[in-house]
Amino acid sequence: MALTDTFVRQTKHSGKEPGDKHSDGGGLYIFVRASGKYWRLNYRFEGKQKTLTLGVYPAVTLAAARKLRDQAREQLGAGDDPSAVKKAKKEERKRTVSETFEAIGRQWLEKTAARRGPKTQSRVQSWLDRDVFPAIGSLPISALRPRDILGAIARIEARGAHDSARRVLGYCGQIFEYAMLIEAVQIDITVGLHRALEEPQQRHYAAITEPEKVGALLRSIDAYDGHPFVRAALKLAPMVFVRPGELRTAEWCEIDLYSATWSIPAVKMKMGSDHIVPLAQQAVDVLRDLQAISGSGRFCFPSIRTGQRPMSDNTVNAALRSMGYSKEVMTGHGFRALARTIMDEVLGERVDLIEHQLAHQVKDVNGRAYNRTAHLPARREMMKRWADYLENLRLSTS
Repeated sequence: MALTDTFVRQTKHSGKEPGDKHSDGGGLYIFVRASGKYWRLNYRFEGKQKTLTLGVYPAVTLAAARKLRDQAREQLGAGDDPSAVKKAKKEERKRTVSETFEAIGRQWLEKTAARRGPKTQSRVQSWLDRDVFPAIGSLPISALRPRDILGAIARIEARGAHDSARRVLGYCGQIFEYAMLIEAVQIDITVGLHRALEEPQQRHYAAITEPEKVGALLRSIDAYDGHPFVRAALKLAPMVFVRPGELRTAEWCEIDLYSATWSIPAVKMKMGSDHIVPLAQQAVDVLRDLQAISGSGRFCFPSIRTGQRPMSDNTVNAALRSMGYSKEVMTGHGFRALARTIMDEVLGERVDLIEHQLAHQVKDVNGRAYNRTAHLPARREMMKRWADYLENLRLSTS
């Protein structure tokens, strides 16, 4: 006989142990004990008798208990064990609560630390600790919505740090990609959010790009009488046009003078990918001379004070100032713009090869990024032509 709300409300424990069972049909019954009234469901799965707990009365009413019974029957009809389904849902809720954005973010920081230099790792962690984790770190990553991410990034934009805001959004995207790999989320909700950010002001590094003035600069470098480490860095910079940090931290283990190749590991690169720099003969000559004085150490351009560290990040700029080139005219980073402009606009070199050599991300027709060896023979020939062109500029006095 089916139960009624009145009966369920008024029935009391009879004193019998372990308790009193009152059936509602379909395997559903209420188990009355001195401690309370409990809904349970008896069913068979794969030939075995099982019992599923459905909750405690009055938190779970008779109508709610019947609905839970019907759901369990549907699960049985689909070939699922209701107890296993309940356990899985409980584990999922438990996992969701423990998988907060901060917990996943710190896992990502640790797992990917080897891809970044110490300074970059510290900077990324500082951004997350200061701006992101306080805002959304305690929330389950699977519960986050795009507006939550944008709200955290807005804290950075409010300081006027628009470039940093875009970088941090990118790191949030990498955390979501990691979360997808460990199945904490199904999608990366940061995709496309950069469109909602303010455009950062473009930062331009001063650079000389007129061939005649470049020739004068090269002759000034040739005449530079400062420390030989610095002089070698100045000579090499226009021929390889890598970023200043990549140049000053160059290590002898990365350079093969016999194959005329400099292989920069991903941890040193801004884009996080290995980079190959073909060396023209002129660059090899500079490095051979340098090897005679710094080749016994780790760094090609060691600090003047100690060989245990590379030269400081301001050394090349300071040398340019001593040669009469102000920061408004030429910078160490400007050698990249110098090469990019003249190779394209004057020499007519292929833009994709130039971009490869600048270590910018270049994609094929299918939208996939090229690997580090892409077009290496063609880039090697281009670098030879570039070094020959620079030598002609240096020797020209017209």
